[in-house]
Amino acid sequence: MVKTRKLFGTDGIRGTANRFPMTVEVAQKLGQAAGLRFIQGTHRHSVLLGKDTRLSGYMIECALVSGFLSAGMDVTLVGPMPTPAIAMLTRSLRADLGVMISASHNPYGDNGIKLFGPDGFKLSDETEAGIEAAMNSDLTHMLAAPDQIGRASRLNDAAGRYVENAKSSFPRGLRLDGLRIVIDCANGAAYRVAPTALWELGAEVVRIGCDPDGININEGCGSTRPEALCAAVLRHRADIGIALDGDADRVLISDEKGRLIDGDQILALISKSWARQGRLSSRYIVATVMSNMGLERYLETQGLELVRTAVGDRYVVERMRELGANIGGEQSGHMVLSDFATTGDGLIAALQVLAEVVESGRPASEVCRMFKPYPQLLQNVRFAGKSPLQDPQVHEARKAAEKRLGERGRLLLRESGTEPLVRVMAEAEDEVLVKEVVEDMCDAINAIQMAG
Repeated sequence: MVKTRKLFGTDGIRGTANRFPMTVEVAQKLGQAAGLRFIQGTHRHSVLLGKDTRLSGYMIECALVSGFLSAGMDVTLVGPMPTPAIAMLTRSLRADLGVMISASHNPYGDNGIKLFGPDGFKLSDETEAGIEAAMNSDLTHMLAAPDQIGRASRLNDAAGRYVENAKSSFPRGLRLDGLRIVIDCANGAAYRVAPTALWELGAEVVRIGCDPDGININEGCGSTRPEALCAAVLRHRADIGIALDGDADRVLISDEKGRLIDGDQILALISKSWARQGRLSSRYIVATVMSNMGLERYLETQGLELVRTAVGDRYVVERMRELGANIGGEQSGHMVLSDFATTGDGLIAALQVLAEVVESGRPASEVCRMFKPYPQLLQNVRFAGKSPLQDPQVHEARKAAEKRLGERGRLLLRESGTEPLVRVMAEAEDEVLVKEVVEDMCDAINAIQMAG
């Protein structure tokens, strides 16, 4: 049975910087507890530590370093690097643990800590719960003796190692010569490595969102604000645009007409490409409950089956491993291609899209639009106190909504993992019906709030 977790959410620990739980004290205790958890055997133990470009990263980094060193772990620092680079380097360097300091697509005022095991995969709920339990205990007597305190060092060629790893996913014999590509790195962790990889493969690279100052990460740019990318593609008459998020584990694409291509379309494109090449390890493609029904229907025409999980790339990865699948992703742009990475990697996914564009000789607008999405609408309802999803009136409203949608539609109600919000999403072939169902469900939830 998994112990209760209060600090760890769906993707590590996250919150406002310098406020609980993203404080120096918590970070240091986490370093001690995680370090002690992964010290197994008599070899010299090590942890790889990276971050994105947030100002608070310096503070959290120093606190984590002191915690790991006091536990007896050596620390290898790599500075600003994408989350998938930390996962890759953890395995490559035979580290016992990998840590990424990032709040991903959140604004600069937030920060977070993600942990990877020696295999490069995110830790299980059970392991995180064990670390959290240790953080709530007195670890003083377990810390390293003076002669066993860890040492800290910096890996200077980390960026080059990741660039080469990403480029190795691009088919040999292909180049990006003649393509003008806009890359938006969200002023985040990939601001150096992503443009470098594209340039080394021969592309003419137009950079935006590549000037981090500590507080402009994800600000009006990146995959959460793709309008900047689409506008830049048109302005520079580019062939394609790529938008990453703050830690570069997500990607969205703009075609040459400045139209956005979301994660579902990218998932469909890569799935079809790999199926044609005989590279799929199973007929299953893993996505979350948020993926469009249009994707599901399209994959069926290709002889493939969409398997849905809870929201979060860690759950996508877990299901992929259970099924032996090598492609999974989220509508938001997390793309997990397990032939090349153990977690979402925006750059590697973008390179698979670019390979299709190059090989086909057709524009991105033709290559990347795989299916017509079902009308889909998502609205958030804020609540106070206990979750309204347990209220009988909501259950009745849900049953009525699902009956109206029938078998050709879908309703999803879920709580946000980071805010007191209920997310209400519906989709069906009838756009008017979708709008009515979502509005009625939101009204039902709000009515309960008013009555309470």
